[in-house]
Amino acid sequence: MLEDCKNAQERWGGVHSLIDRWLEQRRDLLVSFIELKDACDAELESVSKSRIDHFSESLMDYISAGHFEIYPQLAEEARAFNDDSALETAEKLLERLEMSTEMVLAFDTDYATSVSCQQNLARLPAWIDRLARGLTERFALEDQLIARLHAAHSPETSNAPA
Repeated sequence: MLEDCKNAQERWGGVHSLIDRWLEQRRDLLVSFIELKDACDAELESVSKSRIDHFSESLMDYISAGHFEIYPQLAEEARAFNDDSALETAEKLLERLEMSTEMVLAFDTDYATSVSCQQNLARLPAWIDRLARGLTERFALEDQLIARLHAAHSPETSNAPA
């Protein structure tokens, strides 16, 4: 997943500062995810609530930035270019992204309090596996969204010979 993140930054980085910050946030999220996974693999019982909270906060911040900053900005750009086809594609992609958003919210709920964290600690490795699959798919969908709604309208793409 981290390698895919680097590829996305290389592909889209520099195109737009908002996307750049979001992709950096994605990288930070993945680092936090890997640290939590490694801690689970090493000794599950020693995984602290603060480590889970750090990951969960990064995850919620990333998801929120996508929903409330990035996706609306990309849709606005497509509208500015009268790109109805891109908007239709975006709607389909956003529907698929909603599934992983629900998964993230469920994870956050399961580990929100000290009591629920302790009660659900044994389930953490299964959550990590589930989140790995969900985030991998989410990042691929988001990259498609960026490609369709932003990169298609960038000056480098728009001025390319047909």
